[in-house]
Amino acid sequence: MSAYQSLCEVVSEISLLTSTEAVLSWDQETYMPSKALDFRARQMSYLTGKAHALLTSAKTRKLLDRAETEMPETPTQAANVRGLRRDIDRATKLPAQLVQEESETATHAKAAWVEARAKSDFSMFAPHLEHLLSIARRKADLFGYADEPYDALLDLYERGAKTREVAALFAKLRPQLAEIARGAVARSKKVKPGVLKGRYPIEKQQILNREIAESLGFDFEAGRIDTTAHPFCTTLGAGDVRLTTRYDEGDFLSSLFGVMHEAGHGLYEQGLPGMDFGLPSGSAASLGIHESQSRLWENHVGRSRTFWAKWLPRAKELFPHLKKVKLDAFMKEMLRSEFSFIRVEADEATYDLHILLRFGIERRLVKGELAVKDVPKVWNEEFRDLFGLTPPDDRRGCLQDIHWSMGGLGYFATYTLGNLNAAQLFATAKKNKKIAASLDKCDYAPLLKWLRDNVHAWGAALTPTEIMQHATGKATDAKWHVAHLRERYVG
Repeated sequence: MSAYQSLCEVVSEISLLTSTEAVLSWDQETYMPSKALDFRARQMSYLTGKAHALLTSAKTRKLLDRAETEMPETPTQAANVRGLRRDIDRATKLPAQLVQEESETATHAKAAWVEARAKSDFSMFAPHLEHLLSIARRKADLFGYADEPYDALLDLYERGAKTREVAALFAKLRPQLAEIARGAVARSKKVKPGVLKGRYPIEKQQILNREIAESLGFDFEAGRIDTTAHPFCTTLGAGDVRLTTRYDEGDFLSSLFGVMHEAGHGLYEQGLPGMDFGLPSGSAASLGIHESQSRLWENHVGRSRTFWAKWLPRAKELFPHLKKVKLDAFMKEMLRSEFSFIRVEADEATYDLHILLRFGIERRLVKGELAVKDVPKVWNEEFRDLFGLTPPDDRRGCLQDIHWSMGGLGYFATYTLGNLNAAQLFATAKKNKKIAASLDKCDYAPLLKWLRDNVHAWGAALTPTEIMQHATGKATDAKWHVAHLRERYVG
């Protein structure tokens, strides 16, 4: 057996540990009884520690050294060796105790966040955030960084990204996004609200959500949908992708677009090379690429007129009070923009402003320029500057997102990067006449195949920039996203 094959066997064993931890994490978010929390934290910490020890062991590092000298036989093998070198070198910089401490802290922090959000009391979550922030800074120092600690954290989610470059991009985008948002909101004031007012039973929403997810290509023999406080997608192993959503009986679109968003993530996960599960080639390239898939299906497909020309009649069958609603009226209401408090329920025209807010705040937290205790005050002040609204409570302000409770500092920028990638990928795919014609017929198989061939199949064998170059011929460019928003929302 070659060193590369032996190294792959070690990676396979590590993936068994990490995927088992993912099962426990998913269970915590869905069905775990509250009294199981302390033991669950120990379970997850144990598995995280074992995976870290195996990844950084002398045996694994020697196999990696040998695999590099033996010269991999294929480009994919070479990419896996490079990716594993990066992962192992980085993991080796972290003491096992710190890795386990982060896992256990995050398990308790997620439970504290759920309770704090329900009671709209940031002070209940603040000590957990302090602890996770301390861990994040220690990790950044151990990893090393070029300009600021946030660089090391951002790179965990978006390989090769630099904070100063993202900050410069966002600073350039901010006036354009703010202008589009103001125009979209002003235009929407002409739309009479209440067209979709009514009760939408959860069981009927679940039927529609599943049918639409299936129509996009999501394989329910390799996945399912459950209910949680915060929608997410997670992969529990090869052939096991879980989507979650939450329901509002007064608004079926909230859950539906949540499912389409998470199904976009799920389609990416189901499209990764299954035989390479755990290896870089069988893993997502970055969260900016991952998010491009969810935003493409949710927004570019799901908010289009052709999509609803097909699916509005089905919605009317499930929700009879919609029978008198014409497609034009539905589209105006569905695309109505307004400044609102909750990111995951924000309309497309105002969404990126939510990301700019979070990116700035967590960057300042990591740099030590903002104290945790001041987060609610600063959040509300900056929200008012961007949106002209002041969150009425912590639940609709700084407690609405789960990411910090998971230790996900450095994550938020990838949402807007994903929007930029999505617009560019979709515009490129539509240049193919077969794909354009199939979209007019709500046949999504050709689009999914194009994404599978040009994005999914590469896993992390290519960098995010290389994937965009390969798929579109260009590095990520914001012009496609800005043009899309202008055309759809301000005309």
